[in-house]
Parts: sequence; C-alpha cells; structure tokens
Amino acid sequence: MVGLGPKPPFPRKGTGTLDNLPKDLRNEIEHLERLFTVDGAKLKEVTNHFVHELEKGLSVQGGSIPMNPTWVMSFPDGNETGTYLALDMGGTNLRVCQVTLTETKSEFDIIQSKYRMPEELKTGDAEELWEYIADCLMQFIETHHGDPTKLDALPLGFTFSYPATQNYIDEGILQRWTKGFDIAGVEGHNVVPMFEAALQRRGVPIKLTALINDTTGTLIASAYTDPKMRIGCIFGTGCNAAYMENCGSIPKLAHMNLPPDMPMAINCEWGAFDNEHKVLPRTPYDVIIDKDSPRPGQQSFEKMVAGLYLGEIFRLVLVDLHDNQEIKIFPGQDIAKLRKAYSLDSSFLSLIEEDPFENLSETFELFQTKLGLTPTGPELELIRRTAELIGTRAARLSACGVAAISKKKGYKQCHVGADGSVFNKYPNFKARGAQALREILDWPEKADPKEDDPIEILAAEDGSGVGAALIAALTMQRIKQGNMHGILHPENFRTTEPLPA
Repeated sequence: MVGLGPKPPFPRKGTGTLDNLPKDLRNEIEHLERLFTVDGAKLKEVTNHFVHELEKGLSVQGGSIPMNPTWVMSFPDGNETGTYLALDMGGTNLRVCQVTLTETKSEFDIIQSKYRMPEELKTGDAEELWEYIADCLMQFIETHHGDPTKLDALPLGFTFSYPATQNYIDEGILQRWTKGFDIAGVEGHNVVPMFEAALQRRGVPIKLTALINDTTGTLIASAYTDPKMRIGCIFGTGCNAAYMENCGSIPKLAHMNLPPDMPMAINCEWGAFDNEHKVLPRTPYDVIIDKDSPRPGQQSFEKMVAGLYLGEIFRLVLVDLHDNQEIKIFPGQDIAKLRKAYSLDSSFLSLIEEDPFENLSETFELFQTKLGLTPTGPELELIRRTAELIGTRAARLSACGVAAISKKKGYKQCHVGADGSVFNKYPNFKARGAQALREILDWPEKADPKEDDPIEILAAEDGSGVGAALIAALTMQRIKQGNMHGILHPENFRTTEPLPA
C-alpha cells in the first residue's frame, strides 16, 4: 500500500525516563533538552517578531523576508472551467500536466507525464535546456492532441521554483540557480523570452500565461477544493509560505495606485526570516551549519526547520559528543562515515523516531548499516531523544510562521495547505506544530480530542501542477474582466484560449 504517510507512533514502554542511563549520558541529554526545547513564551516572542518582519518585507525599504508580489490576484471560487497545461521544472524531473477544470464545482481531471532532467543539461548551455523542455512539451501535445499544427495556442502555467524577481506574472528574472543547476547567461535575465523562443523554433502551440512559484500554486490549488484555505506552506527540503494580502497593505506597490482592497498573493520566501539573528534560539550547532554553508548569514529560519538541515544538525551533535572527552559516545569506534557533512537527511531522523521497539533495535540496525557503528543501549536512548528534540523544535518553530501570518491577517479560523517531504513523512510533525499553534494563539484545551483546531494545517493539493493550471485560468479570467495589472505582454492573451472542459 502506498501513500499512507508515516506510521502512527508506537507507545514505547519506558520512553521519557532517563533514570536507567549512566549519569554522564543523562546529564548530556538534559543539556541537549535545554538547548533545543523552545517553550511557549519563546514561541510567542518569535511569532511577534515574525509579524513585524512580514510587514517590513512589504514596506518600501524592505527587509530580510522578500515578500514577493506574485500578480495572482484572486482565490479560485471552484467554478473555473477549461483545460490548461502546467509545466513543473524540478531538479530531477520535468513534469507536464494537462489539467481539466470540470463543470462540477471544485473538481478537476489531470493527465501527466514525467521526463527525466538530464544531469548534463543542468550545467550545460541555456539554449539546450530550453530546447529539451520544448521537445518534452511537443511530445506531450502530440500524444494527447495529435497534429500540433491544427491547434490554437494552449495556455500554460509554468512552475519555476527558483528564486526569481517578478514585476509581472508573465516574467521571471532569475536571481540565482539552485537544485544543482548552474547554467551561464541566465541569472539576472528574464527566463520567459528564452523559453518562448525555444517553443517558437520547435513550433509548439503554447503561450505562457503565468510563471509561478510552487508555494503560491499550493495556496491556490488548495483553495480550489477547500474554501477555508488561506495560507499555503512548503515544509520540505526548504520551507516557504504564500498567502493573500490586500494591495493597500503593500506599501512597496503604492506607486502603482492599485485599488486598496484588491487581493495579491504574496510569496513570502520566509526561509530568510531573522537573518539578523535577533530572536531565533540558535544553538552552537546552528551557528556551525550557517558558517559552513555556501551562503552564511542567509536563510536563517530555513537552516533550523527545513529537511535539508535536520539530519546535519543531528550529525553535528553526535560528532561533538564523540569528540567530547567527558562523554565520548561510540568509544573506540571509527566514526569516519559520521564525519561526512550532509551524509544524513531528515529521513534518517524519521526512521529513528518511528522505531517501535523498546530496545530500539531498528535504530541499532540503521547505525550499523549506514554508519558502521554499534551503539550501546544507553547511546541508543540518547540518539532517540536527540532526534525527537531536533524534529520537535523544527515543527514548533515552523508553526511560528503560520501563527504570524494568521495574526497579521486577523485569521481566527482557517485552513492551511501544507506540502513537502517533512510535513508529509516526518513522524508527529503535524501534531507538534498543532500543539505549538495552541500555545502561541492561546487556544483553550479541547473538550473533545477529535474536535478540529481553529487553525488546521492540512495536506495540500498539487501546487506545481493543478496550482499552475488554475493560476493560468485565473489570469485569463481577470484579463477578460479588464484587470491588466502585472501583465507584461497583453497581446499574448488575445490569441490564447483554453480548450473547453
């Protein structure tokens, strides 16, 4: 069976008691608990600063959190119809989707194909990259629509999840490549003309309608099927959020004289929260991760909560405890594999936290096979507690961002759509985040445990596929209504029509 998410936690008899451990290990666990535990008062302090930083990002002078306007200017109402294409350019695969928004409210059909992103293209020539993408799109159209010469231009939403500046919904100026790409001549340039030139050369009947970020897509796709959705989040290798702001609350757009009550989806890029290190409870291990990263001083929040870093924090703790003469875990063993930076990812911590056995036999086997280490019983307890502390801190700090947007917007009750490997697969992440929201927002205890929380974080819809197609639909809809704000090439939209549903 597939897609059932993490196994439910097993009650381990004896968990939580340190009485049977040697005194030095017990003291070390208590020290780690002091370092990594974030209490309710600290959560509130972080959240209040987060609200301030969100507002600063919307101001003319700006702040650490970019708060990028996306030119997505409405939520879907579930009545959108038509067939749209979506292109999702990831680091490993290229995904092409055809999304049909049906006559039935809030329902859609999807056909999709995946194409491998060849490694050599990621560091090759820009033209070769765009030609390959155009070939994949042509192959998809020929498979599902037959002769491309007989088709009118189809509208496409392009999920381009790389840091980009968007002054218009149909442009994206690449700030820097990520996910292993390093192609010369693209950074600092608008990627849309390069993409469209390749489509034209190949004769692909497609017009780009919207360039989007996956987080904005997550917000819109989730709102299509659930009218209570107000925030979209990614908790995965990285972290991010998007929500709908009023243009009157975005001072950096004041010069455009947009109606103050007009909605505008904001792509927060909140991994950059607290780059100034004013409020986040950083440990010595967080300081090392930042110092040794490719961009020290950037993405401070992300480095404490995102999947890319959780395994590395854990690894640094264990190496430190091995090298510490007073404790010295794994004495007399070769920890060469453990010394390799970024050799453990968040799935390694997931496996430790999911170990159902009282003697932690699955964790023991994991350490033997992956790291060539043979931990003692007390060392296994320390390993388990360390994983719990790091995973819990990530979930609790992540909740501060959700709480901050909710406070800023005055949301007392809403749904939050979340996607990403950490949210979907890390054990207890959702429950720990929900508990943190309760503490930050001072919710009363539930009378019935099955009762919903006022603000619920739920699994999101497919943001990079369905979300991109929906944003293409919403963009065409608003242009027909005469809202041309944030459109660079209005002439493209006069020749583009969705296929009927």
